[in-house]
Amino acid sequence: MCQADNIHKRSATVDNRDSPMVPLWPGPVKNSFHKGLSSNASPVRRCNYVSKATTDLWGRLFDEGYRADVAIHTDDGGIVYAHANLLGMASPVMKGLLRQPKVSRRPRTISIRGFPYDAVRVFIRFLYSYCYEEKEMEEFVVALLVLSHLYAVSPLKRECEQKLEGGLLTKENVVDIFQLALLCDAPRLSLICHRMILKNFKAVSVTEGWKVMKQSHPTLEKELLESAIEEDNRKKERIRKINERKIYLLLYDAMEALVHIYRDGCQTIGPCDKDFKENKDPCKYVACKGLELLVRHFAGCKLRVPGGCIHCKRMWQLLELHSRLCADSHVCKVPLCRNFKERIRKQSKKDEIRWKMLVKKILRTKKIAGAPFLSSGVVSSLWQ
Repeated sequence: MCQADNIHKRSATVDNRDSPMVPLWPGPVKNSFHKGLSSNASPVRRCNYVSKATTDLWGRLFDEGYRADVAIHTDDGGIVYAHANLLGMASPVMKGLLRQPKVSRRPRTISIRGFPYDAVRVFIRFLYSYCYEEKEMEEFVVALLVLSHLYAVSPLKRECEQKLEGGLLTKENVVDIFQLALLCDAPRLSLICHRMILKNFKAVSVTEGWKVMKQSHPTLEKELLESAIEEDNRKKERIRKINERKIYLLLYDAMEALVHIYRDGCQTIGPCDKDFKENKDPCKYVACKGLELLVRHFAGCKLRVPGGCIHCKRMWQLLELHSRLCADSHVCKVPLCRNFKERIRKQSKKDEIRWKMLVKKILRTKKIAGAPFLSSGVVSSLWQ
């Protein structure tokens, strides 16, 4: 990989004096493709604005090897024949490897080791017309990703990344692809792999790829374990905040229902200064039914003192919370509202801070939910 990078940096030219005549080169294409069919009816991806006849012509030039002047040697004695001009135009690294002028009729040679012959052939075939068969891409996507990075073929590298992101990335190969993405300078792909590993950590951590990484790259394994722990802590924190928000919304709904019961009356309880009317419409306050039962219990309980009954204690807390949300206790219909206002002045600083924080969190949560506050006056006074 370092050797390829060094070759890429060198200034090199290609001697075209002995190069064969070839059809007009379609030029570099952008990452814009649509589906088509190859000569053997296999699905092929080809450039959007180059005709099928042109791509077929370049495919024939590669398949027939007409006047090819480069022999690419692969493992197991495989040889792929190609044209130096095309390779040099498509890959700056290839251009550096072929910078020496041709001195004889014998083809120049390049060795690409460590990759299957078929993968190298698909790679060289792509350099001719930027086309590939879907089945071959799926089979050799990992090898093509590495080759495209080593030989600086950006269009093929983008295609490989998109194919992996689009469905070829699985729990079984995500660890291997993650390591390759880091080595091949593919930040988006490495980020997607990292997220997939954290999301499916239990399943990924028992794969063969994880075991190999544990032996060969213990530092990377440690970093992934730390990331998994941090992600788990963030998930727990999100769940805790969601549960807190639900509680604050329930308390706000209870405050609205409490005002509604004593001001307007509800199904079984009439307003404090009006006659009770039966056959009312269904109540729109969700918390009203349970709160009615609590109010009726509070009115008839003999242990109504704070701490004497758990239900009454809850009612005392709701009444005090209401008094802190109420903007004008002089016109408020909720009982003991003014009394709690007076009691607030005598509370300790610690209790005052605790109640004030609770009220602020309730108001902030309801503001995020997009509903109006109980009173705009109490909001302005609380946030001063």
